[in-house]
Amino acid sequence: MSMEKVANKQYETKNWPDIVDSDDSDVDNQIDVDNLPPLEVGPGENRLQHTYCLWFSRKETQRAAADYSKSLHMVGRCASVQQWWSLYSHLIRPTALKPYRELLLFKQGIIPMWEDPANSKGGQWLIRLRKNKVDRAWENVCMAMLGEQFLVGDEICGVVLQTKYPEDSLSVWHRTATDMTSTTRIRDTLRRILNIPLTTALEYKIHCDSLKYVSINKGPLKS
Repeated sequence: MSMEKVANKQYETKNWPDIVDSDDSDVDNQIDVDNLPPLEVGPGENRLQHTYCLWFSRKETQRAAADYSKSLHMVGRCASVQQWWSLYSHLIRPTALKPYRELLLFKQGIIPMWEDPANSKGGQWLIRLRKNKVDRAWENVCMAMLGEQFLVGDEICGVVLQTKYPEDSLSVWHRTATDMTSTTRIRDTLRRILNIPLTTALEYKIHCDSLKYVSINKGPLKS
């Protein structure tokens, strides 16, 4: 089966342009992510260590702010390098997205929310990026995660890109905020991948602290 047919079979779970262009939080998102069948990896494809799900979210609507889960839409999945590039080639680049959109690439089985059991005891390294830097940074960090370049075993959960104004942000989520060895290695790998000078500080957020803050202020369930 050709890669084009594989892409059409496996990735067209959503009409991507409709999701991106619409400001309606009621775009159909009825995908049972817990019961998705395994992805087939064809002969000659380079299998990834994990299967990944790509998600999209809009954050500016009142309903999305009240219930973040309703703003999440799964766009597609990949289980090989070739499937990732097939999926990636159909995406709108981050610089073309409106403000307050998110692209989220997470291991299958992990919902990109603080409350997910894989995330609830973890944290994220976050960097703010100029608009002209975000496309390459998003691609490089996703490829580093898919290629297991962080070298922290199963600690990595996913990567989140948030489009804002005047800057965008990129963050790497992991499972265990108290694992200082993994936390430091993720930070150092992120610096190397994005060529960030040692003089530039990176921001670290612990998910449980964010949840406590949200609970107190009764705000949206996500940073």
